[in-house]
Amino acid sequence: MTDTNAIVAGARPRGRVLLSARWIVGHRDGRHCLIRDGEVVFEDGRVVFVGHGFEGHVAQRVDCGNAIVAPGFVDLDALSDLDTTILAYDNHPGVDKGRVWPRSYMDRGPFEMYDRAELRFQKRHAFATLIRNGITTALPIASLFYRAWGETVEEFADAAAEAAALGLRAYLGPAYRTGNMVVEADGTISAHYDEARGLAGLDAALAFCERFEGAAGGLVRTMLAPDRIETCTPELLRRTAEAGRALDIPVRLHCCQSTTEYELVLKQHGMSPAEWLESLGFLGDKTLLPHGVYVSGSRLIQRPGRDLEIFRDAGAVIVHCPLVFARMGGAIDNFARYRAMGLRIGMGTDTSPPDMILNMQAGALLCRALAGSPAACRSEDFFDAATTGGADALGRPDLGRLQPGAAADMIVIDLGLAHHGQVIDPIQTLMVAGQGRDVRTVVIDGRFVMVDRVIEGIDEAADNARAQAQFERLMSLYPLRTRGHPPASEIFSSAYPVVAPPA
Repeated sequence: MTDTNAIVAGARPRGRVLLSARWIVGHRDGRHCLIRDGEVVFEDGRVVFVGHGFEGHVAQRVDCGNAIVAPGFVDLDALSDLDTTILAYDNHPGVDKGRVWPRSYMDRGPFEMYDRAELRFQKRHAFATLIRNGITTALPIASLFYRAWGETVEEFADAAAEAAALGLRAYLGPAYRTGNMVVEADGTISAHYDEARGLAGLDAALAFCERFEGAAGGLVRTMLAPDRIETCTPELLRRTAEAGRALDIPVRLHCCQSTTEYELVLKQHGMSPAEWLESLGFLGDKTLLPHGVYVSGSRLIQRPGRDLEIFRDAGAVIVHCPLVFARMGGAIDNFARYRAMGLRIGMGTDTSPPDMILNMQAGALLCRALAGSPAACRSEDFFDAATTGGADALGRPDLGRLQPGAAADMIVIDLGLAHHGQVIDPIQTLMVAGQGRDVRTVVIDGRFVMVDRVIEGIDEAADNARAQAQFERLMSLYPLRTRGHPPASEIFSSAYPVVAPPA
């Protein structure tokens, strides 16, 4: 990239800025197009031109060279804490490895395993990592396993401040729940409910929404985030849906993500998760549903039903997070079938690394393997889901595309690097050989929030060291919340024997 010395990271440039590159992913006639040796011009946070030969005056020109200038990714399930799925990667079953609270921990009283300062740091650290991977709009997700119950307004006020400081476009809202899964001493799993506590969490979340909707010049928007379907009572879900419609904001609920969840909902309500949500009037066109994997009539759930049709007919959005589920041996069956049915699909990362390019690659591989055909899906199907699919799920036609009038949210992805091989089609190259660290520069709302992999005010090495220290302390607390309270050395295995240095 040339002419970057004049770019002030984090600031919105005065006047029009023109980016040129080998490839521009523009948007015409309702779909993306590839503009070779093209230009994109933006001013005051909005795109004013995409194409060739802009004739107007520009204050600044930036030649991005052999690169793709593309709309930024929309991550509907974006990691916002220290990812503990690595602890579950080779350590099973979850009920014996601290992934479900034991009755003894529940009885003693769950406690916060991070303080407010640690939670604020985690948001900043995670948000910066999202930006480094080309994610320009994020809906954060964090685990409640390490919380006393739900998330708080205070920590999300801090999250809003960190998102604004970094320039990330974010939809925020503290997660809440009326229930929690508990593993008994004999290994059986039951549910503990405290509806009053959960409804108070909803009230707090609504207060947050009223206070922060449209903050930071519109960069911060809000959502409602009931945690998981199996941790919610009917009253909580009804009130959440009503509030979401009244405020016209997204409502995200994790569901259809395990056999335990499916069987519990079926036992309690005599219906599948999808059928139960339909009966409650919960579903709508701003309902976001990670992950949509364990559905009736699938290879994972043999009970017949029409779960996917229910979601489709309600206009709900499946948030596809292929990488995190593939690590645990699961996948939707399959992406091509969901699209052919007319389901709305957006993308989420939901794990570390929050690499949307890697998630698109994993999704395509899983789709083709499960469908048994390389023709089941194409590269653009996943690129659409990661851009326009997510934007449309939020009711934001100004996001996820580069066309006049759209928000100036764009990323510069290097091409021609050694690991790319030979480039014919730039999107197919990303799907075969790209990675999140190929994202070189990020513009959000017309601001250069990352330039040549540098985010103003972020010391990546120092933050990584701080995150590691917090993570190791969390691991040391795992015995308190693991059935039978074994030592950490028994909870977490090592790939090979560890040989310590001599004393």
